[in-house]
Amino acid sequence: MPSPRRILSLWFPHLAAERVLRQERGTLIGPFAIVATQSNTQTLVSLSIEAEAEGLYPGQALRDARAFCPALLTRPANPPAEAAFLHRLARWAGKFTPLVAKERPDALVLDITGCAHLFGGEAGLALSVQADCARLHLSVRIGLADTPGAAWALARYAGQAAPNLRSGDTIDQEARATRARAIRRHQNHSAPTRHLTLAGERTPLCIAPPGQTRAAIAPLPVAALRLPETVALNIQRLGVQRIGELAVLPRAPLARRFGRDVLKRLDQALGAEPEPISPARAEIVFATRLSLPEPIGLDTDIMAAIERLLPPLCTRLKTHGQGARRLRLWLFRADHSCQRIEAGLARPSHDPGQIRPLLALKLTEVDPGFGIDVIRLEASATEALHPTQHAGPKAALLSAQTRAADETALDNLITRLGARIGLEAITRLHPADSHIPEKTATVMGAAWTDPAPDWCAPKNPRPLVLFPPEIVTAPDVPRPPDSFRWRQYGFQNQNASGPERIAPEWWLDDPDWRTGTRDYWRIETRQGIRLWLFYAYGGLKSGGWFCQGVFA
Repeated sequence: MPSPRRILSLWFPHLAAERVLRQERGTLIGPFAIVATQSNTQTLVSLSIEAEAEGLYPGQALRDARAFCPALLTRPANPPAEAAFLHRLARWAGKFTPLVAKERPDALVLDITGCAHLFGGEAGLALSVQADCARLHLSVRIGLADTPGAAWALARYAGQAAPNLRSGDTIDQEARATRARAIRRHQNHSAPTRHLTLAGERTPLCIAPPGQTRAAIAPLPVAALRLPETVALNIQRLGVQRIGELAVLPRAPLARRFGRDVLKRLDQALGAEPEPISPARAEIVFATRLSLPEPIGLDTDIMAAIERLLPPLCTRLKTHGQGARRLRLWLFRADHSCQRIEAGLARPSHDPGQIRPLLALKLTEVDPGFGIDVIRLEASATEALHPTQHAGPKAALLSAQTRAADETALDNLITRLGARIGLEAITRLHPADSHIPEKTATVMGAAWTDPAPDWCAPKNPRPLVLFPPEIVTAPDVPRPPDSFRWRQYGFQNQNASGPERIAPEWWLDDPDWRTGTRDYWRIETRQGIRLWLFYAYGGLKSGGWFCQGVFA
């Protein structure tokens, strides 16, 4: 017979504040809170234990909190950092069970079915969790039950009294007979939960025995069912303050008045409706680490360490069909400092022969300091790398192999140049669908694009250097001038070929083409310079002669 399902809920009520306190390492002394802007008002979203002891609470306006506690210290909220910290806690919780799900922003859910005996039972596992959190300087509330909803409720509401309501809605103001029935129901559904604590800890571990979930959550307030605040408040105004009182009410009128979500949450907490847990998918980390018995500092020693780290890293990449696109080398020094060196590849690769020269070029940036005792090599960015197989006649196979070798050589060249000047500085031109000279090519990053497969060169040659049109002093006639001035120098025309007439794109209003239709000429001067001149017939702007490029 399979063992019953057991769910452990870990709630970190001060997670955001304690994350900052851990980073500050004791420099923040006294009440502390994390502040975020909600509805154009700065409010408290996370408090330290000291701030909570002062009577402050989450959701309180910052101005009210400072008036009540002038010594309050604050920091702005950082949701990405808090999410990353919760992710690291989920990895830590993997030591207890492989099924760990995150409940943002401050909780974890663990399915510990069949795992508790490895830690001395459920109480031993819960105490181990609390002991680890104490060492991490984190406050935690723990609930353990048969369902995620019940564990969630125990972690947050066990040991708390039902909330008092306003405007004459409390049970104390009802008729004497109604109060008596409510008291008897509460006494008959007392919770059989076990409350365990570590020495010096204030937070209990609330454990509901298997099969007794209903009795365990019956005395908890209705808000423990994960209902919206307004719905829970409306239910409590009827005099129904606890889950046990809600569970005995007729279901049909309850659904009509408060919606089906109330019954859904109740059934999930009691186990009548299944509630699956979606554990976070384990991330594949492509990294290798080497701890050295003695600190090193010479380039040859560092390269020898890289030689040991690179083959297993490439093997792991190849096994998962990935290629490294960006590498990160961590160098941990003996004085507890760290240096990070990054390098990028033009194409993803898991070949040690292509990665090794790239890392060797980066050794000039290494500062060993007092010595390096730990080296970690990580593929921080990877891409899928699919093997290719060439088939066909022998000649076609040789041609494909030659073409692949040429592409590999170009990629290696881009990679080596990128290690020196940066991959972003290396660009290539891709053809564009336009007859306008300056729009016939698009500049793209060479490391992130493939060469254009079919580059259809224009019928007429284009200059090697193309620049915005510059004024040429010449007679205002549409035939090539015998002499002209450009950039304050005089030139004599020796040979001219053309014209090539190019009209502007009428569907676009390009300010550079408001001079209308152009006739382009290739002018070879007696001074030995070949220029690309055009005569503009004049449109919205005055025409005349201009120079736009220089041939090789």
